[in-house]
Amino acid sequence: MSAQSATAFAPASVGNVAVGFDILGFAVDVLGDRVTATITDAPGVTITSISGVVDDLPTDAALNTAGRAVQALLERAAPGFGIALAIGKGIPLGSGLGGSAASAVGGVVAANALLPSPLSKLDLLKCAMHGEAVASGALHVDNIAPSLFGGLVLTVGIDHPRVKQIPVPAGVRAVVVHPRMFLATREARGVLSRSVEMSDFVWQTANLAGFISGCYTDDLDLIRESFEDVIIERQRQSLIPGFAPARAAAMAEGALGCSISGAGPSIFAWALDAQADAVRAAIESQFAVEGIETDGWVIDIDSPGARLV
Repeated sequence: MSAQSATAFAPASVGNVAVGFDILGFAVDVLGDRVTATITDAPGVTITSISGVVDDLPTDAALNTAGRAVQALLERAAPGFGIALAIGKGIPLGSGLGGSAASAVGGVVAANALLPSPLSKLDLLKCAMHGEAVASGALHVDNIAPSLFGGLVLTVGIDHPRVKQIPVPAGVRAVVVHPRMFLATREARGVLSRSVEMSDFVWQTANLAGFISGCYTDDLDLIRESFEDVIIERQRQSLIPGFAPARAAAMAEGALGCSISGAGPSIFAWALDAQADAVRAAIESQFAVEGIETDGWVIDIDSPGARLV
């Protein structure tokens, strides 16, 4: 007899990674959402409970990221049964750590385990995108792809996405700091200009190419030189009190680069293992000056993606 219920853990993630707006991201496995999917006789998707660090999210499946993602999965797979979801939130709302994406990914991974013929990861990605759109108002994959696949991930395309996991040089770790404040993704996207100067476009394109090339060739100097967002960060930094001095402090402690995680307010840095703790402390100290409490972690970038638990 096939399983009637399954639970999946989907990790948090850092979107954009400074140089790859809406196309680059990496998993943050110290935080995540857990979603339990249970087969129901009634068709469609129902949400039976929401618990954890956030518990006031919509229970209407069409308005919930996990619910909408699983609706898309059932539309694609047509298994002849419905799914009930119990969502356990481990990622703070509006943190810039891919909480909406993790719920969507956790939902489709758990529900997929109940299908007679499970879908591929790429199909799960497409389903989860519909859930993410509920929260952000746009189809993008920079948080969904790393949460699903793990590690540092580049995703090209929306209608027919191509996913590539990017190697990270040995000894490089990520520092992630979450200031305890809320910043809505829609608000952070709303401040962005719809046009870009040609010079900035060329600069940002060169940075993306240099960053990825440096990852493939273990060229830390090239990564450091390329690790700069010249388009999005300057538009969003005013939404995050203390960001500019925190970034400067991280770089002074030897970070390879430091920028905003996704839409913010969380920020991240890459650093060699020997400097990582000092970089984390430097970032947190600058938020303390602003009177903002923080949570900070030093993590392995090459971490696993969503999985059944």
